[in-house]
Amino acid sequence: MRRLRAGVALAAAAALTALGALASPAAADGTPTPGSSAQRSKTSFVIGVKQDIDSLNPYVGVVASAFETYQLMYDYLTTSSAGDFSPEPWLAEKWETSADGKTWTFHIRKGVKWSDGVDLTAKDVVYTFQRAKDDETANGQYSNYVDNITKISATDDHTVVMETENPSPIMLRLAVPILPEHVWSKISAKDAGTFANDKNVVGSGPFQLAEAKKGQFYRFSANKQHFAGAPKIDELIFTVFADDSALSQALKQGEIDMAQDLPAAIADTLVNTPGITVNDAKYYGFNEIGYNLGAATTDGKAIGDGHPALKDKQVRLAIDHAIDRKTLVSKVLSGHGTTATGVIPPIYADTHWNPGSAERAFDLAKANSILDAAGYAKGADGIRAKGGKALKFRLFGRDSSEYSKQSVEYVRSWLKEIGIDAVVSIMSEDNLTAVLGKGEFDLFEWGWVVEPDPDFQLSVMTCDQRSYEEDGEIAAGWSDSFYCNEAFDKLYAQQQTMIDAKARAEVIKQAQQILYDDVAYSLTYYYNQTEAYRSDRFTGFVPQPSQGGILAFQYGTHSYRNIMPVAERPADEDSGPGVVLYVVGGVVLLVIVAGVVLVLARRKNADDRE
Repeated sequence: MRRLRAGVALAAAAALTALGALASPAAADGTPTPGSSAQRSKTSFVIGVKQDIDSLNPYVGVVASAFETYQLMYDYLTTSSAGDFSPEPWLAEKWETSADGKTWTFHIRKGVKWSDGVDLTAKDVVYTFQRAKDDETANGQYSNYVDNITKISATDDHTVVMETENPSPIMLRLAVPILPEHVWSKISAKDAGTFANDKNVVGSGPFQLAEAKKGQFYRFSANKQHFAGAPKIDELIFTVFADDSALSQALKQGEIDMAQDLPAAIADTLVNTPGITVNDAKYYGFNEIGYNLGAATTDGKAIGDGHPALKDKQVRLAIDHAIDRKTLVSKVLSGHGTTATGVIPPIYADTHWNPGSAERAFDLAKANSILDAAGYAKGADGIRAKGGKALKFRLFGRDSSEYSKQSVEYVRSWLKEIGIDAVVSIMSEDNLTAVLGKGEFDLFEWGWVVEPDPDFQLSVMTCDQRSYEEDGEIAAGWSDSFYCNEAFDKLYAQQQTMIDAKARAEVIKQAQQILYDDVAYSLTYYYNQTEAYRSDRFTGFVPQPSQGGILAFQYGTHSYRNIMPVAERPADEDSGPGVVLYVVGGVVLLVIVAGVVLVLARRKNADDRE
């Protein structure tokens, strides 16, 4: 499950190291950063990103960039196809299910080795899933995938049997990275939450960590012995940038090969740049204005300092009517997105819910009338209050996102029109993660990258995903709003055991409607993912989905394994799906991506994420 924020337990993440406006940052000792033009001896593909990795430890990572590294370093039982996100074999080359749907037998590929030469066997799979069930830190990260599993066993070195309490539709989408028992068994449960996992990492994935400098770069060497075939590049490098302008300049100057997640306004300026192709892809993410709905732990203990008025649905309803989503799409996204309603994006058409004619419209007059009727009267200063408590809210945005910084300013101005004083603060994602987990907020702007299977995204809103207390400290669950509704939880539990896809989809839509009716979030927009890359250097990208999909940060390693220098592409190579990617030099280019049609790739299969 991958998202803009993907996290659990309040991982204490180090602060992001600012990189200034350098096109290609240098290491502290003055040597060029790996991947810069001064160090291009290998076939390196360098991706510029703005979101630093909070942790390379798969038990504690909280952001999408972290989950991207897990699928590079480790393999998963299944993956999501590049074409349509459907489940495909990966580490498990095949499987069987019992007639009652409660026993799953996975056949693990033979000949797979860990990067230290040790054989990967069924015992590693059993260890990984058992620890995800038993270890508090690991379970906090992967509970929704493993809690229904009652028994995990290996009948031989290449066969794993999992028994479940109830039939489950997500058994082919278990987004749990398989870890080496001979390494992780030496890391105690006590140390699991603080283990850096940033040196001498042992994995089986298509790439292995070679070097990491937080806030600067992360270099991964290709695993030439990977069972899916050797990647066509020697190394993959993620370079961290502090702002979009520096990222764009680095691409134009050739210091990086791809700029990931560019704001549409900046990406549009690259459209006619020779040698650069811009991909404006439909995406599976949404952004929202989140509320502190009454921060509490799972046992009901109140925490934090949220404004009590936000527990009042009428206040949230008024705020929702005061958000002009069309303006956000037009002005913030420059039209590269659509207005949002349900928490499952429209790219997943079968489970996406839309209120239709019941959709709440932008209406400041109605918002004011709702607050009037609810007893929140305007004072002489124009700010509403009730019971002596003014509607003055903290509104947090993220420093890594221009979209976020612009969105909170628009929202602040609209809230002022209805008598609400929103005080905007911009902070790092690491700090915001900590703030949310402790309940020390009122409003915030963030978003989720939604997995192909909706189970995880729905689980975020359950009562059990509120924060919890551990050794006297507050640790964050997946919930960032502290939403808790028994009716929603019941629907969530119901869909977890439904095998009939159509019937399950209806329950999933009912659950989304409850969230909408309760104004658990005020979703703002579904955004396109805009990428730009040096098409004069590299080809072979595999989009996901095949029609108009993204080229990096996928559910799988499809593109990463197939990217190759332009000069190395065989002339007679079969091509995969074509993608029309903007206009370069005034000519519409049809970029034919490598046709090694996937083989599966990544984490819980179809889902996974930021």
